[in-house]
Amino acid sequence: MDWTASQLDWNRIRAFLATAEAGSLSAAARALGLTQPTLGRQIAALERELGVALFERAGRGLVLTPTAGALLDHVRTMGEAAGRLALAATGQSQRIEGPIRITATEACAAHVLPPIIARLRAAHPGITVEIRATNRTADLLRREADIAVRNFDPREPELIARKVGEDRGRPYATPGYLSKLGHPRGWDDLTRAEFVAFGETSDFIEGMRALGLQVTAQQVPVQVDSHLVHWELVKQGAGIGFNTEAVGDAEPRVRRVLPEAAPIVFPIWLVTHRELHTSRRVRVVFDLLADALSLQR
Repeated sequence: MDWTASQLDWNRIRAFLATAEAGSLSAAARALGLTQPTLGRQIAALERELGVALFERAGRGLVLTPTAGALLDHVRTMGEAAGRLALAATGQSQRIEGPIRITATEACAAHVLPPIIARLRAAHPGITVEIRATNRTADLLRREADIAVRNFDPREPELIARKVGEDRGRPYATPGYLSKLGHPRGWDDLTRAEFVAFGETSDFIEGMRALGLQVTAQQVPVQVDSHLVHWELVKQGAGIGFNTEAVGDAEPRVRRVLPEAAPIVFPIWLVTHRELHTSRRVRVVFDLLADALSLQR
């Protein structure tokens, strides 16, 4: 089929790009907020428009055909240009009403953001909020979020970041588990303890050793990739786990493991794209989040 650039459907091109990067229709559909059949139809329509096959099945996933691989760099360039156009257009908006997308870790989204969002909605009922609770760092340039709550200072020059405070974390466990350990008083008393690790076990062990505790793999029998599941396991007595003082001290089923030890201190940053910071809606939400988060410390 003969075709021109003006005939290309951007939704179909975006579907191709998302599937190429995700490696499967199901993952790409989740990323785009579409159903898998809808995404599959968009891919099939683009293949008919271009007259080429774009994907081949490989096990449960998809791999690019050689032709699609040659097209991918051009499609990525189109995607980046579309993202910059959307950012620039949003940045020109001075309306407060409209959608805002905030990304934060599961723990922050579940334990910190709800009262802040309730306050935001009461003050600005015209703003609708989408919270992306994920432990993955969102790509703000590609509009995965408008504002991010992070625990590290971003280095990208396109981003605006404000440190709004510091949080304090500690190890927690149930009273029964602490009794079994003999009520430890220092890190050296935890050589027989078992931990519930969030994230990769090797990363957790490295982090413990940075604190001066030589944890072995045998001491980490449970590992999860969800903050919420991690905390439930700790509350059920599966081992020692870490949380912020605000969450841990408020939970009646657990106690501080080392009450006299210094807490683990980490920063709280709010991040947005420099062009989005010219949007009145984003600026209002950004400032409200900054004030609320700083008051909670």
